[in-house]
Amino acid sequence: MVKNQSCAKYCKTFVPSSLCGKILNYLERQFFKYNQPFELESGEMIPELHLAYTTLGKMNKDKSNVVWVFHALTANSNPAEWWPGLVGEGTFFDPEQYFIICVNMPGSCYGSIGPLEVNPITGKPYYHAFQLFTTRDMVRAYKPLKEHLGIHKIHIGIGGSMGGQQLLEWAIEEPELFEHIIPIATNGQHSPWGIAFNSSQRWCIHNDATWKNEDANAGIEGMKIARSIALLSYRHYETYHASQHGYTTDTELLPVDKQVSKAETYQHYQGEKLAKRFNAFSYHYLSLAMDKHNVGRGRTSVQVALSHIKAKTLVIAISSDILFPPVEQETIAAYIPNAQLVVIDSYYGHDGFLLEYESITQHLECFVSKPPTPPAGGEKKGRAQTLRSV
Repeated sequence: MVKNQSCAKYCKTFVPSSLCGKILNYLERQFFKYNQPFELESGEMIPELHLAYTTLGKMNKDKSNVVWVFHALTANSNPAEWWPGLVGEGTFFDPEQYFIICVNMPGSCYGSIGPLEVNPITGKPYYHAFQLFTTRDMVRAYKPLKEHLGIHKIHIGIGGSMGGQQLLEWAIEEPELFEHIIPIATNGQHSPWGIAFNSSQRWCIHNDATWKNEDANAGIEGMKIARSIALLSYRHYETYHASQHGYTTDTELLPVDKQVSKAETYQHYQGEKLAKRFNAFSYHYLSLAMDKHNVGRGRTSVQVALSHIKAKTLVIAISSDILFPPVEQETIAAYIPNAQLVVIDSYYGHDGFLLEYESITQHLECFVSKPPTPPAGGEKKGRAQTLRSV
């Protein structure tokens, strides 16, 4: 385990400058190396793996204040950066109260084993030879780290989107591990609709003439287009209407054939923005991992697998989410014993799980303070309670 000693480098990489003073006194980015062969679901073996993770706060004496946060597709291991409304000083997950841990998922490019990391066998970066980590592989990779940290019980597990997929996998793998879980805007099995979005994005990458090159920037132009497609699934009609209506200020008074739509420049901007911090290899492998997500694989069915979860569960849906529509969260809540379902009304679409932190906080305050509801009559499955939040 190695601690990052460079405050300046750390801030540049993970923490907005406006947050540095508030966060660095209790935030540590660390590395964990597992020096044993690790078998993937595919049957492939990798000789070793390493994980980058961030911790905020301190574990209390009885280790009862652990919160494990799972990040989504292109995020890093610092939830105080991408979830500032929920994680950080003065928020629900305040490091003064909780020991918060978030691991950069394998396949990403923020410190954990990934396609641009060096293969210890060849001495060269993996690139196209990187092995696929499924969401189940990811949580199995976290187990040695959990043991290394001496964590035997996780008070709260929370994650949205692909992070929620990992959370569900782990809650099924180890039913006694979590006291509370909060899967947000996620599913038990990735849908054909979601796979279609991801496969079209990978198609953009694969049709970039540079994709076959063994180079860190291979496929980057294709990834920019892929990101613009992804945004259409992350947002909603109303989101674009409210924020990208009309023409850019420098072209709105020009003749109609010279005018440029705000929506068009926004799509280009988002592609360029991601290209400055991500790579096409990680995008390819992580989107494929999302497509392979299926908690029912090898466990009879999705429904049976979900019924094994013992943690007190709050499932949160976003009303306008077209990528992970509320019907998917309804399914999760229906089969996890005594789960509660909340639907948050939002015009942000799927990205509402990152932006509707005030509503999420309100429901967390009610949920975590309540004692678990025992199954009625000894039955495993209970009817989900559904609430709606504006």
